[in-house]
Amino acid sequence: MRPLQPPPPAATTTSPSRRPRRRTDLTLPLPQRDPALAVPLPLPPTPLHFSELERVHRIGSGTGGTVYKVLHRPTGRLYALKVIYGNHEDSVRIQMCREIVILRDVDHPNVVRCHDMFDHNGEIQVLLEFMDKGSLEGIHIPSEPALSDLTRQVLSGLYYLHKHKIVHRDIKPSNLLINSSREVKIADFGVSRVLAQTMDPCNSSVGTIAYMSPERINTDLNHGQYDGYAGDIWSLGVSILEFYLGKFPFSVGRQGDWASLMWAICMSQPPEAPATASREFREFIACCLQRDPARRLSAVQLLRHPFITQNSPGTTNTSSMPMNQAHQ
Repeated sequence: MRPLQPPPPAATTTSPSRRPRRRTDLTLPLPQRDPALAVPLPLPPTPLHFSELERVHRIGSGTGGTVYKVLHRPTGRLYALKVIYGNHEDSVRIQMCREIVILRDVDHPNVVRCHDMFDHNGEIQVLLEFMDKGSLEGIHIPSEPALSDLTRQVLSGLYYLHKHKIVHRDIKPSNLLINSSREVKIADFGVSRVLAQTMDPCNSSVGTIAYMSPERINTDLNHGQYDGYAGDIWSLGVSILEFYLGKFPFSVGRQGDWASLMWAICMSQPPEAPATASREFREFIACCLQRDPARRLSAVQLLRHPFITQNSPGTTNTSSMPMNQAHQ
């Protein structure tokens, strides 16, 4: 016995007279597009090729390399090309390449931009942002408002680096660059010691310890522990005080022998701002140059210091910053 099957559905037909008619009065108008408000989509960055770079002239040199001002012919843009001499070991080369790849992602208005890296004829060549007014080495800035604005910019870049777990390790006037727009930017950051010191004209232990913190020079201090972030703050304080005084703030010159520098930095009391300076500036320097690294303020804390906040960009006259003396 076959099971009962449901009856097939009846075929439905709609006569032409019953089809829904289109209502022309219910159409919605399209919004009007203003061409003046159109924003083009950002294009991906065009890779730079080494063959497109033309050397204009040499900017500076050290024992380990040379920096050139170069022109990118397709765009007409200027860059700085740092050429690192020597055939480095494969492990050192790989480490430098890894760190430069990381630095290409660093993007802050107070940090020199690292655009690309080339391995050409055994030389590592790093393409950097060009700062047309050079470094601040040898600059004397007795004006506290101008110095406050400079310090704020350096602290902003330093806070960005520290927030991204990058320790500079070599803050000093020659690594602070300025351009025609009076933007101060940190250079030579985060890369391995080989890259960070090749352009130092005092590429020796003397030239590198002058701005180092005491616990970095003498490992017996602070129980042998070194905090790189606090070390950067010490170096910043020494540099800012040097700008204000117009000379190296310790009792010996930064070109002195290693033993004298070590004694001055590690054994003597930290330098202080003179009594003629404002209370805010004296306290700011004291917050940076604490012998105990745990007592030094961080970059974000220093950005809230009265020396910085009372001289905000809207009230600071940076025209007293002597850019014409900047060291190329």
